[in-house]
Parts: sequence; C-alpha cells; structure tokens
Amino acid sequence: RTADTECLLPAGFWSALDVWIKKPHVVNKRLCGAKEDGVREIVDSTEIEILLLSCLGGDRRDRPRLDPEQAEDVLLFLKSGEEQNFGLVEDREGHARGRWSCAVRTVIPKVNSYGSQLHKEVIVKDITQKRVTFLPFEESPDGDKVLHKSNVYQIQLKELSDDQWCVSLWALQPDCWFSDGVVYPRLTWLGSELLPRVVRWATENRLSEFKSTLSLIPIEKYGRLYQHLKDKYKEMVKVWPEVTDPEKFVYEDVAIATYLLVLWEEERIQQGTTTRQSFVDLGCGNGLLVHVLTNEGHPGKGLDVRRRKIWDMYGPQTHLEERAITPSDTCLFPNTDWLIGNHSDELTPWIPVLCARSSYSCRYFVLPCCFFDFSGKFQRRRCTVSQYREYIDFNVQVGSVCGFHVEEDCLRIPSTKRVCLIGRRRSYEPSSEAQVDAARSQYILNRPSFSTKDSIQGAGPEAAWGRGFQPRERTEVVRNCASLPRDLVDSVIQQVAFALLALTPMDSSEGAAWNQGGSLALGEVAELLDKETLRTLRKECGGLQTLLKNKHQVFRVKMSGKAPRGPEGVAVTDASSCVSSAVDSGRVTLRDWRTPKPTPPETRKTQTCWFHEHHPQGCPLEAESCAFAHGTSDLQPASRPRWKHTNTQARAHTCTVR
Repeated sequence: RTADTECLLPAGFWSALDVWIKKPHVVNKRLCGAKEDGVREIVDSTEIEILLLSCLGGDRRDRPRLDPEQAEDVLLFLKSGEEQNFGLVEDREGHARGRWSCAVRTVIPKVNSYGSQLHKEVIVKDITQKRVTFLPFEESPDGDKVLHKSNVYQIQLKELSDDQWCVSLWALQPDCWFSDGVVYPRLTWLGSELLPRVVRWATENRLSEFKSTLSLIPIEKYGRLYQHLKDKYKEMVKVWPEVTDPEKFVYEDVAIATYLLVLWEEERIQQGTTTRQSFVDLGCGNGLLVHVLTNEGHPGKGLDVRRRKIWDMYGPQTHLEERAITPSDTCLFPNTDWLIGNHSDELTPWIPVLCARSSYSCRYFVLPCCFFDFSGKFQRRRCTVSQYREYIDFNVQVGSVCGFHVEEDCLRIPSTKRVCLIGRRRSYEPSSEAQVDAARSQYILNRPSFSTKDSIQGAGPEAAWGRGFQPRERTEVVRNCASLPRDLVDSVIQQVAFALLALTPMDSSEGAAWNQGGSLALGEVAELLDKETLRTLRKECGGLQTLLKNKHQVFRVKMSGKAPRGPEGVAVTDASSCVSSAVDSGRVTLRDWRTPKPTPPETRKTQTCWFHEHHPQGCPLEAESCAFAHGTSDLQPASRPRWKHTNTQARAHTCTVR
C-alpha cells in the first residue's frame, strides 16, 4: 500500500515493472541479467491463447502441445477479474492499442549450473487490469519446452482511493512453489524484497542521468565470459603485491576486460574478420587489464609514467612500458586498432584527439574518473546536472569534435564512476581529415583551461600540440604529512599537547582525576608554531589540520557538522565531552581514552602509547586494555592488511598459489 501524492501512478508502475523485466539483476544479485525478445501487442483473449500455446507447447507437429488442463488454469489466472474490454484500449496519448502485450525473456544466471537448458519467461501485461503475469518455462537445445506452472505469478496495481494504491503479488500455486535461489527465487523473497522495490521505483520521481548497464553488448556473452575470466584470474587476489584492495582492482579490471573482449568479438563478427584487434592502454597503472587482454589473444601494450611492483609478476608476454605520454606528433599510434583510457585522469580528454590523429581506422574506449581538462582541472559550468554528468558530456563533446560518433554505456564494476565512452565510427569521410583536424585544434585552444601561452601557431610538424598538458610526476608525491621528518612531527605533537594540558590545573595527588587538558582553535594552535614549521606544513594537503588528524591517538579535531571521533571510529555523543558545533568548530583537544573500548582480536600493538610515555599522569588505561603498547616490550610486529588476511583465510580450502 502506498500514497501517490505526485500522481506518478499508474505510469510509474509500468516503469518499475520494466526494471524488473529488463534488469532483474539489480534485485536478484545471483543473476547476470535478462535478454528480452520483441514485445507483441494482442487484441483479444483468443489471440493470447494461441500465442501462449505456441510459446509454451512448441510449434512442430511432432511435439505435443501444452497440456489442456495446464492451459486452462493459466488462462483463467491471466483473465481473472473483469472480462470487458478485450478489444482495443486507449493509452495516455489517446492512441488505440491492444489490451494485452506479450514478450519472452531469457533469464541469465551469473553462474551457469544448468547446462544448456535455457530459463525463460512469457511476460503478459494486462493494460486495463494493471497487472503483469510471469509464466516461467525451460527450453532444451532441441526446442522442448516445459512450463513451471507452480511458479506462475502476477504483480498487480489497484487504486484504493484518490491517491492510495495497492501493489500485490499473487501466485497460481503458492503451496507448490519451487525455488533454487537463483532463477527461481523463493515466493517469500518476491514478497519481502521485490515488491517493496517495485513500490519504491513506481513512486520515485527521478530519472537516471545515464544509460542502462551493458547496453551495447550481448549480456549473455558477457555473463559467460566474465565468470570464466573471474575463475581464471582469481589467484591474482592472493598474490597481489600492491597496497590497494586486490578484490576491487582485480575483479574491476576483469570486468572491464570482459566488456572489451565481447565488444571486440561483436566487431569482428560485424566486419567478417577473425583477426584480433590490437590495443594500447594509456596510463595502464597496475597493468592487469593489459595482462588479461594479452592473455586472451589480443596484441597490445600498456604505457604508464610509473612502474608498479606487480609488473614483474606478469611475465614477458605482457608488454608494459614506463614512459611519460605527452600529446604530440611523436606520441601517435598509427598501427593500433584501439586506444584505451581506463581511469587515465589527465590523459582522458586527449585520448580521442590521439586516436583521431593516429589513423582514420583507430578507435577508442575511455572510462573517465577524475575531472581533468586538456590543461589542468576541469571547471564545471552547469549546476543543473551533477559534476560527473557534466564531465561525461564534456568528453562526449570532445569525441564529437574529433569526428567520432560517441557511444555511451555503463559498466558493471564496483565503482561509482562506471560510465564508459566509445568512439568506433567516424562522422566524416577520410577526404575531410584536414578540415576536421583544424576544428580539433581550434576547439582545444578555445578551452578555458588552455592558456594563450600554450598556443601552437607556427609550430613545426614535430610540435607538442599539447604544450599546456602536465603529465604526472614519475615519482608519486605523498602530501598527506606522512613523509614529514619524524623530528618535526614529534616536536609539533609535544608542543601542541603540552599547551593543551597547560590550560587546566594539574592535580598530582593520588586518586586525582585524569587531566585531559583544554581546547584550542586551529588558529590558536598555529600561533604556537614557528614560521618555518608552518611553511613546511602548508606544502602538505590539509597542513596542520591533517597532521593533527593523522595523530588521532593523541588529538581529536572537531569540525563543524561532524560528530567527534572516538576510539575505533565510535562517535562520541556524551554531552559533557561535546560543545555546540557553532562554538566548537575547528577546535583541538586531547583524546579522552578513560573509557576502554573493545578492540578486534586481530588488532596488533605496533605503536607505543603517547600518553603512557609523555602525559604527566600516564595513560588512563591499563596495558591490557590499551590499543597501544606500554613500552617497547609490549610492541608487536605488523601484520598484513586486514582484507588480505581475510581473503587468504576465506580461500584457503579452495585455492592454491601457482
């Protein structure tokens, strides 16, 4: 039951059901997706009976039709309720259309444990009764079809009053319902999980800014190949040498590789060739995408300004080069089929330009992430759309100016930025290359980020036509105060901590309350430090504030609108320890550890306790209750990151490292 105060129903109901029909994986995470055949409008009940018999009983003379008793039960279920208007009805625009519409969808599981058996559903929409009936059946490779009568169900919308509606779920044989948890979910799941989603989708007045996921490739091919590659490269998770989370990066790159492999296979079929496409990955990072594409038979290489440790693990067949990429006539790829920009940051807007100038047959794939223009950060101009949508539109415009028909799609990856742009067809003939290239150059020069001093007029043929472009440094610069000299950091901590302690009187008598000290505004803390120290801190991101927040064992920095952080990230809500945010914004205090907090069993004491060593009254906690070491004898060696330890334990019984 739901209220429709914005008059979104019944149109919202049909839109919500279309999500479940076309994209069932957004609710049922064990599905890869669904493939829907063409929708057919039906005028009367006789026609729908003929169509159902054809879909569910086979259309070859030597095969039996649908059992008459089954057919009668199903048709009665379909036509239950009012019996009028079996002819034409009018839609919202006043156009005549059939009361019924019928389609067949194939449900695609993530993991295929059903062999060659296809799981399909006949989906019948009853326009006047505002209901959709799902009739599941299985189809063998020989064309034999078996209706799962026990799993036939309906979802219906009914109006109770002017703005009150009810969405209900009905099953033909609820007592005989069969479930395998994948293509046949439990009936209770449909009621507790699917139905609330349908209600929410139906009453949401929100349109997506982006295209549907995997709209440019066959989803069944993607599902099969992704599971194959995921199993093939899952060992990379266990031997990942980088500090980043392996599960995210490995499976994300495998998903991107799967998308490209299916896209390229479809391209070969369309072109009638068997030659695998070549590629260059610009800004390849860890190189895993290059490794997977190469292993799957595509010649190519990856370029990045910084070498990664994992590159040494791939072997000689994976070609990775450490070199800076500067847009110029000397950085083109005339013999390459595809240029790839996977989170290529400052290179992203340049990739369509590099592709267009490499050769007329060159194509590109980019997955924009960080917001960069041709020279420097991207400056947004529209506040009516999200910054991400505006940046995607900018890159679409760049591709169009470069002479491409730009296609947009959404990848199925664990990332908030998953919109990819593909340029695989030109919008001009090869004879117009000179005019189009002049338009490219003018567009780049007219960008606000491209300074007039970067003008390329009068440049020679070897000119760096991307003079304003700034490639990233070969050595990654860490500016989070982590690389500051240890003496400097210790000096600042001591100076600030003792200044806070001096704000309240110290009672040294036995049994006296532990002194937490007072509080200072960030500006007052800055006044305690000399100019040279402040100058050093200003070169770091966040400066003094970042340094103090990094030392959360010692300090608590309370900013406006944020709950203060307690041990292990627990928000402090005690009224005695918090002042109103209007007064307490940007203030620094010593952290209060007087109340011990439970720590995870895998926590190891890798740092000494500052309060135990420096506070006049010592640490308020006993050694066994403190998360930090009381003395060097209490220190423990550091362990691997928690996610790496968990992954190893979880897979120990099934995986072996090659």
